[in-house]
Order: sequence, then structure tokens, then C-alpha cells
Amino acid sequence: MPLGSDILTLVVGSDIGHCPNTPRPTCRGYLHKRTHSGFVKGWRKRWFVLKHDGCLHYYKHKKDEGKWPPLQVIKLEGADIGIDSSLGKPLVFNCVPQSGNRSLCLCATSNQEMKRWLEAMEKAAHPIRQNHVWEDVTLHNSSLPPLAIKNPECLGLLHQLDRHADMWVQHYCILKDGCLYFYASIRSTRASGGLYLQGYRVSEQTHNFKQSVIELEPPSEEFKTFYFCAENETENQRWITALQTSIKKWIPLHQAIQDFMNRPLEETRM
Repeated sequence: MPLGSDILTLVVGSDIGHCPNTPRPTCRGYLHKRTHSGFVKGWRKRWFVLKHDGCLHYYKHKKDEGKWPPLQVIKLEGADIGIDSSLGKPLVFNCVPQSGNRSLCLCATSNQEMKRWLEAMEKAAHPIRQNHVWEDVTLHNSSLPPLAIKNPECLGLLHQLDRHADMWVQHYCILKDGCLYFYASIRSTRASGGLYLQGYRVSEQTHNFKQSVIELEPPSEEFKTFYFCAENETENQRWITALQTSIKKWIPLHQAIQDFMNRPLEETRM
């Protein structure tokens, strides 16, 4: 919520369109999948990954994730998820997708694992959707050219570390209301991505780098840590100050309530 606002709005950090801040999978691990096809019928051990977009991916082995395409991708929204006791085998549960994919019969390795998967898959099957005015504004801004965003808090070139390629990728960036928009260049017609920064911590780091860089540390392990580097030390400091100020404009709902309750009595009188 913006400081000084009369309305408390809970904003959950997420991505904008093609944003690089894709959350890590909500659930992953080995499960046994029942099969009726092929030469071998029965149960096969497979590596499953449930992502935040509500899609369940599975691979033959854990090492295949990120290296090879999944054997199958199942969209869980609208699916029926539940325990299956018809086989007389414990820890078995079913997933019947709404999309027309074949139903999945899965078996966990423990009660704890089955509970973890059932809860995660149930949330993916019946997601809670909330719309926020602030998110509408950021989506609108992302459709504009960089110089069309009014009153930016900071703008200029930033290099972002791409850990997969072990290289720095240059973006033209606009900072506005706790959101960092990425453009291929100043002449771009719209943002190529964006990063909601609510809850992120900004600091200057030098470890493992030849020069000081800007570290954006997420509020939870669910999201990624980002590293940026400006053209020089002065520009780095300018961005750090702007990022810290922009993020402080937005505070979590529980913190806003706590701050309000801790105000001196005379400040809370009407």
C-alpha cells in the first residue's frame, strides 16, 4: 500500500507479462505414476514439477528438468484431485484434468509427501484470483514506450546478470512506483518485461564480482535474487537510492496495520 493512503491494499509480488521474475516451482519431487501402456505395465517412478502457472510437468529423471522437454505437461486448473482407495494401495491419489488429458494415477512415498502434493495440486486446480488497481496500472505502463511513463523515479541503462548464460544483458530501465520496467532500447514501443519489487531488499555487493553490483534480494525463497550493474559507481548509487525509496512507498498489509496501531494516541485521533 502507498504510505499515507487511506486504503489498505494487499499487493502480492508477481510478474508482468514476460517478466524474468518467474517464481520457482510450488512443488517438486519423485512420484510413482501408474501406466497401462508400453511393454511394462504398473508403476513408474517419475520426477514431477508443479509450476506457479498451474501446470504439472513430469520427467523421466530429476536431472532431465531444465535439460530436456517434459514427457508431458498437464494444466491443473479445473481438475479433480482426490485420494484413490479403489486399488487397495496406500498413498494413491488421482488427478482428472478438465482439459481432456488422460487422468493421472499417482502414488507418493509417504503420508507427508501425499499431503504436500494434494494441497499444492488443489490450489493449482482452484486458484484464487484477485485484481488490483495497482496491477492494472503497471500492466498499462508496460504497454507504453519508456518515455511515455509519467514522472519516473529513475531511468537509464542497467546490465542484468543472466546466470544461465553467465553473462550481463543490457536493458533500458524505468523505475516507477515499486516496479522496474525493462526495454530493449529507449526506442522500444513497449516493455519486454517488468519486476514487481514489493518486499525486495536493495544492497550493494562485491562478492564474486569484479566490481560492485546492485543486489535485489526477494522477500521469500519462492522468488529469485537479481543482480544489476549500472555504467559506473555513481550510477550504481543513484539506482540504489531510487530503488530503496520506491520500495519503501509500499509496505505489507500486516506491517501497515502494526505501524498504525503503534502510533501515539494523538496521531490517531480524528
